[in-house]
Amino acid sequence: MALGLPDVAVGSWTHPDGHTGCTVVLPPKGSMGACAVRGGAPGTREAAALGPGGQGTECHAVFLSGGSAFGLAVGDGVARWCEAHGRGYDRFVTPVPVVGGAIVFDLHRRGADRPDADSGWAACEAARFADPDQGRVGVGAGCTVAKSSGFQHIRPGGQGWAVVRGGGVTVGALMAVNALGNVLAEDGTFLAGPERGTPNDIDGYPFTDLAPPPRANTVIGCLVTDAALTKAQASRAADLAHNGIARTIEPAHTAFDGDALFLLTTQAREVPNASDLVATLAARAVAEAIRSAVRAAAGQPLAVPDDVLAAMQAAQKDDR
Repeated sequence: MALGLPDVAVGSWTHPDGHTGCTVVLPPKGSMGACAVRGGAPGTREAAALGPGGQGTECHAVFLSGGSAFGLAVGDGVARWCEAHGRGYDRFVTPVPVVGGAIVFDLHRRGADRPDADSGWAACEAARFADPDQGRVGVGAGCTVAKSSGFQHIRPGGQGWAVVRGGGVTVGALMAVNALGNVLAEDGTFLAGPERGTPNDIDGYPFTDLAPPPRANTVIGCLVTDAALTKAQASRAADLAHNGIARTIEPAHTAFDGDALFLLTTQAREVPNASDLVATLAARAVAEAIRSAVRAAAGQPLAVPDDVLAAMQAAQKDDR
């Protein structure tokens, strides 16, 4: 059981140097997929087909990867693995897998390795019916947060998960946290930002002084639920689940973030008002998973090399 549901498997691949990675979610046969994007700079695979206006319903895997646009190649490895294991919608020649995916920007040094198709295959091979590790692993290996207040406040982001139950329904969330904004704790103080535990004071942000803010940010995730939903209901629930990002990241959904959420439903439970129930539980799960990722990564070294961080800080001062 992974992310609170039986027959859901999660696997990760982390680069040996620990600067990038990818994670894959494998749902059981017959699962429906949906997707909602709110960030202004997304990098996705199958988002249109799985979005509210698309015809796609079946989804056989979802991957989350580092490597920026290069990391979308992970989906090719995941698709090959799915084909080899008979996952896909039936066609005369071969099963055709529908593989959703999204990427984060964690390119901190020119020439560094990025996740590729082999990485996607390896993540599938590593998939287990158990909850994954958290912090700087898999897609979270190279993530950072709290850049909107200046690079001197940058902190490790990471991979995190949470499970929320209610009304006979289970919703699990797996999140990769690489946000431009600061991360807020349950009491509204900074969990990752100018100073941990201090009040969240918007007047203290030098956000407008970042000229322009770095385009190296995003919060992406995959939700799983056992509630039976239509495609329209699943799309709406995925969209409203972004409220969990807004509760924990400030500023959220900026033009420089590529925030995207996929939702997979195993269709196992028929419940009334399923759309609103799943949306509510999903937003809570997303918020908890984001905080879990940052807490798990706290105290771990930044994926950004010291010389690169110094150059970023110097460039920021020059812009001002």
